[in-house]
Amino acid sequence: MKIKPIIWLYITTLILVLVTVFSYFNFPFPVIFYLVVVGQGLLIYTVYRILTDSYTTTKTFDDFYEDHSVE
Repeated sequence: MKIKPIIWLYITTLILVLVTVFSYFNFPFPVIFYLVVVGQGLLIYTVYRILTDSYTTTKTFDDFYEDHSVE
């Protein structure tokens, strides 16, 4: 099963928020350090996955917004 890029984004966000929470509660430095390293690696991988995803759409800029007509 392939993991969709949005799931990678959720995981990356969760890890980087955990870094903030752990820093606030004075967790041991090695835990925070390795979470930061893993989070940065995941961030780079997530950006790569999103940019190379084969997502296509039939919408164009002429469609404007779906909830507000151009007219």
